[in-house]
Amino acid sequence: MDFTTVLFYVFSAVMVVAGLRVITARNPVHAALFLVLAFFNAAGIWMLLKAEFLAIVLVLVYVGAVMVLFLFVVMMLDINVDRLREGMWGYLPLASIIGALIVLEMAAVLWRGFLGTGAAPTEATVGHIGGTKELGKLIYTQYIYGFEIAGLILLVAIIAAVALTLRKRKDTKAIDPGVAVRVKRNDRLKIVKVQAVNQKAIDDAAIAAAAAAAAQSDNKEAQ
Repeated sequence: MDFTTVLFYVFSAVMVVAGLRVITARNPVHAALFLVLAFFNAAGIWMLLKAEFLAIVLVLVYVGAVMVLFLFVVMMLDINVDRLREGMWGYLPLASIIGALIVLEMAAVLWRGFLGTGAAPTEATVGHIGGTKELGKLIYTQYIYGFEIAGLILLVAIIAAVALTLRKRKDTKAIDPGVAVRVKRNDRLKIVKVQAVNQKAIDDAAIAAAAAAAAQSDNKEAQ
């Protein structure tokens, strides 16, 4: 058993364990970290197969989107972010272990390449494995139906994600466009008749009342 085969079995075992922990971990932070580990192991297997393009795409697309996935989980589960930040240092041991495993695995894959001991791949192998041109030919010719089905599934998943996160909140000022279109003039404007007020008469009455009160007080003092 050569070194490449040993690495393949190691990466496969770690990826299977990480995948199981993704679906069994109760803490979403732990699940996201195990998902990162699973993606990196899958990228390592692609690099062992000399499919560098697929490995790089897997790391850039999926590992780069893990934080977005984590934020989506936090939004869906209504996790208290302030309370979650209080115990952030508690995740340091697990994160350190996963980070060390990722570094060791990537170093093991690139070890023979840096030392120059590995056999150089032939031109035919390089041209037919992991190249964008060859992948495009296979996807849009032999696997065109599977590619279209995958795109349809992703579209349904996007619509479902938007529908699940769309919640009706009482503190928002959103309006129904249908109600706004069906509104009539009488619904927006209401004319109310108000009697006119004679301010001069009110002032004269107030002055007369004040004079009467003053006269009454003078009469009481005179008595």
